[in-house]
Order: sequence, then C-alpha cells, then structure tokens
Amino acid sequence: MIIDEILLELKAHFNEMQISEDENHEQHPLGNSGKVTIFTKTEQEIASILEYANTNNHSVAVMGGGTKRGYGGLLEKADILLSLAHYTGIVEHNPGDMTLTVKSGTPFNEIQTYLRQFKQKIPLDPFFPEHATIGGIISTNDSGPKRLGNGSARDNVIGLRMVYPDGTLIRSGGKVVKNVAGYDMNKLFIGAMGTLGVVSEVTVKLRPVAKYESVLLVSFPEINMDEIRALAVKVLDSMIEPTSLEILNPAIAVKLTSIKQFTLLISFEDGKRSVHYQENVIRDILSEKSTLTILPQNEAELFWDKFYSLQPNTHSDLQTKAVLKIGVTNLDVLKILQEAELIGDSCHVSIEVHGGLGTGLCQMSISGASNDVVSAIKLVREQAEKLGGYAIVKHLPFSFRTEVNSWGEKAASHFLFEGIKQKIDPNRILNRNRYVGGI
Repeated sequence: MIIDEILLELKAHFNEMQISEDENHEQHPLGNSGKVTIFTKTEQEIASILEYANTNNHSVAVMGGGTKRGYGGLLEKADILLSLAHYTGIVEHNPGDMTLTVKSGTPFNEIQTYLRQFKQKIPLDPFFPEHATIGGIISTNDSGPKRLGNGSARDNVIGLRMVYPDGTLIRSGGKVVKNVAGYDMNKLFIGAMGTLGVVSEVTVKLRPVAKYESVLLVSFPEINMDEIRALAVKVLDSMIEPTSLEILNPAIAVKLTSIKQFTLLISFEDGKRSVHYQENVIRDILSEKSTLTILPQNEAELFWDKFYSLQPNTHSDLQTKAVLKIGVTNLDVLKILQEAELIGDSCHVSIEVHGGLGTGLCQMSISGASNDVVSAIKLVREQAEKLGGYAIVKHLPFSFRTEVNSWGEKAASHFLFEGIKQKIDPNRILNRNRYVGGI
C-alpha cells in the first residue's frame, strides 16, 4: 500500500518515464536500493522529491553511477531511490580563472574529457572514473594514489549547491578560489555520505594538464621493509615532488606489472625535462638489490587506467569481496602491508593492498569465503587500531554489513555528528543508517 501511495503521488508530478517500480521485490546483494526509483533531471525535481518525502516521512536513498552502492548502509531498501544518473552536464566553466561548476550526476571521465580541450583537469583521481559521478566522489571523499600531489576533494572543492532533506536549496562556498569569509561549510558535506543533503552542483578549482608524466616501479625481490622504508624516507626528504608514492603488495603488483614482488610506485607530472630530472634522482638513491622500471607517458596512462579499475565494486556469487580504506601514520603503511600477508595466510583469503607512504591511506581488497573475509576484516581493523589508525569498509555485500560495522566503533565526538544530523534532518529520511554510528 505504501508503494502504491508513493507511486500515485510521484506520477502526479513527474513523467511516468522517470519513475520505476521494483516489481519483482528482489533484494539487491549490495542493498541501498529503493521500492520506487525516480530519475531526476532538474534541481527543482530533486527539491520536490525531498520535500514530499520529508512531509510524508518516506526514507530516501541517493545514487549516481552506483559505484559506491556497497559503501555503508544498513537499510536494504528505502521507500524512494533518488537517481541522479540523468542529472548531468557542465553548468559553468571559466578557463581563465580555472574553475568549473558541474551537475552532481555527471560521470568523472566525462568531465575530464570536456576539460582536456582546454588542457585542464580536476585534480582528483577516484576509482572507476568512467562510472563514478562527481557527486558520489564528493559525498564519499574518494581519492587514489595521486592524493599525495593533488590533495583530496576537501582541498579542491570551492563551492557546493545542496538540497536539504526538506527541499531547501543552499549554497556553501562560492565560484572563485579565494573564499575567505565565514566557515568553510563545504567540509561539512564532503565525505558525509549524502546524509545531510543531496549535492546538486559542485564547483572545483582546476589545474593544467601536465605536459608529461611517468610512472616508476621499484621492485624488491626480498621482503625487506627496512630497505623500502629507507627509500621512501629519502624520497620524502628530497627536493623532488612525486605525485604519488605508493607501496604495492605482491598480489596487486603482479596484476599491474607481471612481477610478484613488493613494489614501490612513484609517479611524476611536470614538464618533460623536470620529470626526467626527478627520474634520475630516484636512480641515484636506489639500492643495488632493487629493480627499476620506468613507464613513459603513453604507458603510464594505460597503467593508471588499469589501476583505477582493480577494486571490486560489484557482487559475485562465487566469493565474497570486500574493500577497506585504512588510515595510519604514513610509514606505518608498511606494517599494514606486512600484517596483510599474515592475515591472508591465516584466514585463507586473497588480499590485494596498496598504501600511500606520503599520506598513510591504504586501499585493501579481500576476496574469499564469506566467514573468512569477515574474520580478515576484523583482524585488519584490530591491527589498524593498534597503530592508532582506523579501518572502514568501503564495499561489502549488504548481508554482512550488519555483522561487520562498516565504520567501526563510535568516537567520543560522535554526539557532534548526531547533533548536526538532528538539526538538518530531524526525520532522518535521507540515506538513513548510511554513515558512522547509524546516522
């Protein structure tokens, strides 16, 4: 009956072609779906749906390209699934000021392709860039190995248009780089998993596309973490400026390089002479035991295309797959990779992991039997917390997210999150139970 009521109300205000009912009532293995899906095309439609849902106390889940569907969430089906897949396009581009405003449902690669004609880019490197939308990237604060040189969404977003759960439209930040007045409200919404509002438009600062880039792969035939640490410290203490400084475990290295060894990934983006100069600096500080492979421009681009598609983001009936994001002190990343090898053996799972030796952020994929994957997640989180860090689950089938808390235990400051959620979304309609502590 509730579904019928929602359908009648929505059909009175929207084209029936925009509305889809879940007629077979099948449960999606990753959850975060809806009994009724509506595809919005305008900001006003987003506002109208949220206002209607808030007035009638209907829960709303939000989705763009679906690449983050297994990321948090304890609600298998909301009453309404608000899809932004058709809400796309460039709103405003100022090449001279190097700023861009874009609708939140626009796929990341589509934006980068548009900017390439101006020799500009958004300095972010999310996973699954072909399907990930700019709104989803902002809402999850997604980033990859180039975060060391490019920063994160919090560093590059200068303005947002948001639709609050009651349908109110607000703007945070602005459309120029130098925004200095008041609180930086953008940071409140970035990484909030869409629990405080629906991102409508995103304004980001741009960077020129580098004239040249290369990827250096330093392989270590023996598991000598002290040697890897020493090299990483030399790189970080030097005058060179790598875009990424990422250590790969053998399981992921063999997929990318065909060499099953611990491998240090160092990338450079600059003018050709500058990149070659920095490559020579790396050559000079390498030990004789390591092996250096340099991928020039064309090969580097192909390498990154392959890299950003490695994480699982779909469900397989053959085995359970999970993805973790781990944060520790930057050089403690090496300890996480060492522990991953032991945990993989003891839990009988396959673990692919890479971590930033300049950022302290690790991305870990775990595959295997369900119970083994769950056990491995708990052990990894335990090790991360021993190091004073955290481990959150970015991807896991819905049936296991009740058993494994995606966000870990509540922090002492959790009451602040609760207070903000209560103020902005008192009826808790928006992405209910999607974020830390069940918010």
